[in-house]
Amino acid sequence: MRRALGQLRSVGLIGAPFSRGQARDGVQLGPDLIRTAGLVHRLQEQGCEVKDYGNLTFEDVSNDEPVGNTKRPRAVGRANQQLASTVQRVKSDGHTCVMLGGDHSLAIGSIHGHAACGSELSVVWVDAHADINTPLTTPTGNIHGQPMSYLIHELHTKIPVLPDFSWIKPCIAAKDIVYIGLRDVDPGEHYILKHLGIKTFSMTEVDRLGIGKVMEQTCDHIFSKVKKPIHLSYDIDALDPSVAPATGTPVVGGLTYREGVYITEHICQTGLLSAVDIVEVNPKQGRTEEEVRSTVNAAVDLVLGCFGRVREGLHQNDYKMAEP
Repeated sequence: MRRALGQLRSVGLIGAPFSRGQARDGVQLGPDLIRTAGLVHRLQEQGCEVKDYGNLTFEDVSNDEPVGNTKRPRAVGRANQQLASTVQRVKSDGHTCVMLGGDHSLAIGSIHGHAACGSELSVVWVDAHADINTPLTTPTGNIHGQPMSYLIHELHTKIPVLPDFSWIKPCIAAKDIVYIGLRDVDPGEHYILKHLGIKTFSMTEVDRLGIGKVMEQTCDHIFSKVKKPIHLSYDIDALDPSVAPATGTPVVGGLTYREGVYITEHICQTGLLSAVDIVEVNPKQGRTEEEVRSTVNAAVDLVLGCFGRVREGLHQNDYKMAEP
């Protein structure tokens, strides 16, 4: 695979132009920008079959009043239920699912729909933030900072009733989660991560160990007993703002471009990648066209890394050198 384009990969692409899990307009533009940057063609160039399922259309929910501190729960609940059924369809059709967001609240539906296909999953969550607040620990009320809490079995009793969330059933075990890139974690999240013993690699560990060792230990952890399909949920703000500035909650001191891409290359080489989320690209947060372009191009390259692009180059199996 490092020298030739081998096994054909089948990619099912879903656009989820949804922004109600947070307050900043513009993140709904992410899916079309990533497509316009040539994602489908470039996947095909490196030997993938691609079926684009198009963009989901989300209903506009009126009178979506907060419940406690949690904002816009009805819109988020309904959008994720719709996304979950679409992800389940893509997986049933035999594809590796790629969900282009949209904000990170969409991971609720993406992971739930993936898990509904029958097998237990490992989740690799690459993000500056843990996104594991519950509705009762969140300081902001934005659900894009909460998606993991709805999915983890061990937090089931900590989640209050929310409108349009009753369809969600916890589907991930704490032991099957690895976080990479953390550097902005709320106190409630820190408690949850430590209390549940979730494996985390903050940027301190990335600096200390190097990304190669981080990925070795990630795979050692998630494959310690049974090799399960991997769901990679990748927030573009995991990358340093010098690489990906056009995002809603940038945090300095993030992954370099090289580290970010290496994560995808390493997971690809396991042969177990089953679904990918790329979220939180927000062109309205870029101050210049170049900032937007840099962020979108990084998102494209992360997806390409998931499906066999290696930086040393590739060639087709049937490539023949021209003779004079």
